[in-house]
Amino acid sequence: MNRLIATGLFSTLLTLSFSLSAQPRTLDEALADNTVQAALQQITDSRLQAAQELVEIGGIISPSGQEHERAAAVAALMQGIGLQNVEITNSPNVIGLIPGRSGKALVFVSTLDDLATVAEHQRAAGTLPVIDGERVVGPGTNTSLTTIEILSAAKALIDHGFVPEHDLVFAAVAEEETGLRGMRDLFAAYQDKAFAFVDVLGEGNSISYGALGIHWWRIHAFGPAGHTLNGGLPNVNQGIARAVDRILQITEPQTFEHRRTRLNVAVLNSGAVFNHKPETGWFSLDVRSLDPERIQSMEQKVQDILAQVTTELGIRFEMEEVSKTPPGQIPGALGSPLVQTSLAISNYLGNNPSLSDAGSANLNVSIAGGTLSIGIASERGGRRGFPDEWADIPVMERTAKNILLTAITIGNARAQ
Repeated sequence: MNRLIATGLFSTLLTLSFSLSAQPRTLDEALADNTVQAALQQITDSRLQAAQELVEIGGIISPSGQEHERAAAVAALMQGIGLQNVEITNSPNVIGLIPGRSGKALVFVSTLDDLATVAEHQRAAGTLPVIDGERVVGPGTNTSLTTIEILSAAKALIDHGFVPEHDLVFAAVAEEETGLRGMRDLFAAYQDKAFAFVDVLGEGNSISYGALGIHWWRIHAFGPAGHTLNGGLPNVNQGIARAVDRILQITEPQTFEHRRTRLNVAVLNSGAVFNHKPETGWFSLDVRSLDPERIQSMEQKVQDILAQVTTELGIRFEMEEVSKTPPGQIPGALGSPLVQTSLAISNYLGNNPSLSDAGSANLNVSIAGGTLSIGIASERGGRRGFPDEWADIPVMERTAKNILLTAITIGNARAQ
């Protein structure tokens, strides 16, 4: 049996086993509990406090690979609300927990870093974001919304004395935007303990339970330089053009379209002046599929095309890996208590969520590793990556309530 399938079956059966033996709370049972309603009300009442925390955390410049200052601020918030064993890892990830009794863990994940363009806009603005009505406006707010809201949920759990059956782990992870380093480190630390991961990307308008594989490449081209009058052939741009034309004729995206198989060239880069033949250039390659074999097949065909063009024109190519997001599917995931409870929670919060087996975020790492995982997502505001980026405060509130109810049901948390 395929190792991923075997591991996935084990993980799903383990989840079901915990659900039965620990008698987890149903959503209806949880909502009938006055303490649960009080915790939900606390999230509503503290929404402006959460917005102010987003101003402070979102305002910290934190592009991938430079998250340390934001990590320290998030760790201080975790300690302030009473999470235990708070630590900043080498990644740097920030992790805190509410301890349970089973020896197993339910792990909530948010993203610590921002796009490089967000950091540029933060530096240009020179000021913190601002609260404007129902919005927190300013670069850095859209992604950090999720970190603030996993902590809002954690605070409500702690303040109302909830003790979970399983450890509730709250982790803000680094380098989500540039290779998932933080999530890889988190999964390595918790793969033997976690029975499920919840990747928090919004309030739950969509729920992902499978992972789409995504490989990004930068393909460099090399050839002789020269002035227009003396340059002639070969020409780097001719090599790039011929390679791109053939790459875009690879047939897997049409043949396996139902498996979300895609191939795209989005960026072409070479030359600087009109009258000079460039010595180097590059183009991007985005390869995607639910099936690892499709990705492998397309990449092999790309390599063959590059070799052919080198033979024909004398232009040399090198493929540079930019990032690899692993694919994976967990058998039985759709019918699992985790997915079905998440669906019920999102419906309760007023959403009609779509379901997808093709997630592409931190959850890819844990799913590819064989652990049941979901991504709860939505629009978090608007204009992400632009100077006037903003986060929606009502979405913040509903995101925290989703996390709270997931912790109480799947984590089997009860007030003592």
